Amino acid sequence: MAPSLLDMFRNLTSFEPQRGSLRGAPWEDFVDWAIAQGLAPLAAYNLEYRLGGADAPEWARDRLLSVYQGTVNDNVMRLVYFKRLVSALEGRKLLLLGGVAFADSLYPHGGFRPVLEIQILLRRLDVEGFSGFLAQHEFRPEPEEEPSGATRVLSDGRTLIALFADVLGPERREDLKGLFERAHPQKLYGPSIFRPDLEDAVLLVCLEQARQGYQMPWLSFVDLRELVTGATWMEGLYSRPLNVEVLKERARAWRLERALYTSLSILARLYPQTAAPVEAALPPLRRATRELLNRLVVEPSSVAGRRAALRGTDRLRRLLTGQ
Repeated sequence: MAPSLLDMFRNLTSFEPQRGSLRGAPWEDFVDWAIAQGLAPLAAYNLEYRLGGADAPEWARDRLLSVYQGTVNDNVMRLVYFKRLVSALEGRKLLLLGGVAFADSLYPHGGFRPVLEIQILLRRLDVEGFSGFLAQHEFRPEPEEEPSGATRVLSDGRTLIALFADVLGPERREDLKGLFERAHPQKLYGPSIFRPDLEDAVLLVCLEQARQGYQMPWLSFVDLRELVTGATWMEGLYSRPLNVEVLKERARAWRLERALYTSLSILARLYPQTAAPVEAALPPLRRATRELLNRLVVEPSSVAGRRAALRGTDRLRRLLTGQ
């Protein structure tokens, strides 16, 4: 029996893919979808170097491999440039989010995880100052093509930097203060650059997913998989078990229990091997709330290749993020 799109997703985004033939798999659907979801680099590496091609058609292998090679080059260029840009910056506390935080901390190879933009969380009072610093390096404000929750987006024509502030809402600035206090130095990029603590990183990923109405690339669930399972392939900040009691308490304080439940429930459907850590980390919601979230968000968001947006997306965003 030929593998389904979901089967291909699970195997080709694993760090331990199962060997076997993928002849007859839905390659026409998978290749375009994987590229759009940010999964092509990891899938290409697995296909070429771990599975020996797995009887995939030549055109599919070539196309995925070209994306992988391009991603490796782009990531190196973008991250080396960012390091040069901020390494001498002192007296600030800037937290890395998304790909720039995860490419070298969750993935065995930096080329597996595309870094399309640099996402930074900073205090509201630092937005103008850091924007001014970037302006000295030819960065100019950019209009957002799609709402992302960023306070400001800047670009020098090559690198996009998205600045986020007050991500928990203005009424929870004390909680945000704690997030900054718990952050860990990322010395590679200089004295002003930090990464969120593990439990904070999980909640920030869930918050981003919820704010996007679960219309974000599925690469985000690979990030979440590694955070929840303790980044066992690495030896770094995120390579430890989750403190689930701390996670649940912060989710409650940040009013993100519904977002945490939804993201973790989708994760368990996409990657059944995460069921045990997910079950331990699920927040205590009323049964009626769980059933509503499962029906309206979890089930439709777990369908590989889905293109239609969730119904009532704006209302769901407010429901999931407590805003």
